[in-house]
Amino acid sequence: MQKERDQAIFEAGIKLGALYHQWVGTPISKESAASVEKAIEKSVILQPCVEKITVRLDRRMMVQNRFGYSELSGLMFDVEIITRVRFTYCRARLAPNEGYPLMQVVECYEIEPFSDH
Repeated sequence: MQKERDQAIFEAGIKLGALYHQWVGTPISKESAASVEKAIEKSVILQPCVEKITVRLDRRMMVQNRFGYSELSGLMFDVEIITRVRFTYCRARLAPNEGYPLMQVVECYEIEPFSDH
C-alpha cells in the first residue's frame, strides 16, 4: 500500500538523518571504530520500524589529530538500514557519493502476508 510505503521511506530517512547528526563529531580512532559501529547499530535498532541496520566506518579517513584521535565525519559513514511498516520494507543507505554523505532510498518492496488458505 502507498501509505505504508511512504511511512517506511519516512522512517528510514528520519533514522538516517538522526544517526548522522547525532554521531558526527564524535571522537574516534581506528581502535575504537568497531565499538562505535556497534553502539550506533544497537541504538538505532531499538527504534520503531527498524528491522536491520549495518554501520561501517571508513577507517582510512581516521587521521589522528595532535590529541591522538579523529572526529567522525559524514564521509566516514557507510550505513544500510531496512525499515518495515506492516508488510512493506524500505532499504536505504547513507554513504559517500561524489564527496558528499548522501542518503538515498535503495529499494522498497512488499511481502505477501502468510495465509493458511
